[in-house]
Amino acid sequence: MKKISTIWLGGCSGCHMSLLDIDEKLIELTSEAKIVKSTPIVDIKNFPQADIGIVEGAVATKEDEENLKKIRECCKILVAIGDCACFGGITSYRNLFEKEEVLQRVFIESESVEKGKIPQSKFVPPILEKVKPINAVVTVDCYIPGCPPNAKVIFYALKELLTGRIPVLPSEMVSFE
Repeated sequence: MKKISTIWLGGCSGCHMSLLDIDEKLIELTSEAKIVKSTPIVDIKNFPQADIGIVEGAVATKEDEENLKKIRECCKILVAIGDCACFGGITSYRNLFEKEEVLQRVFIESESVEKGKIPQSKFVPPILEKVKPINAVVTVDCYIPGCPPNAKVIFYALKELLTGRIPVLPSEMVSFE
């Protein structure tokens, strides 16, 4: 039985929600694979060995970068799911500004902030100078673009991966919105 691990980096979690939208077909997948780590499904902090690693979101913080490297080390095939993981997506819009400008605007100048302060805690991971797609940090074996990708596309790709093939997504299944 194959093992699947997923993580969620900088983004909105829409790709994991789309993964969950596979609905009852998730049960079919669990007969072929075991989910050993998944941000919204299984609360496991370490990175167990897996055949397939699925990464949602862009690399926006130092913690994202570290977790991405850990999942890459622990899986045989790494899948970028969604536009943020594949290309930086909407998360990379932050790159239009300098990091200090973003922090100033969000934590000091925002209309909803009173006596703002930029958080500095060991529990808040430092943001990187620029947001990156995951292939800027690690080698990626498979891409599933979309914002978010359709559940049918995710299911198709997972079925292909579980049979040992790198999926080639039919053009009618791929969405670049």
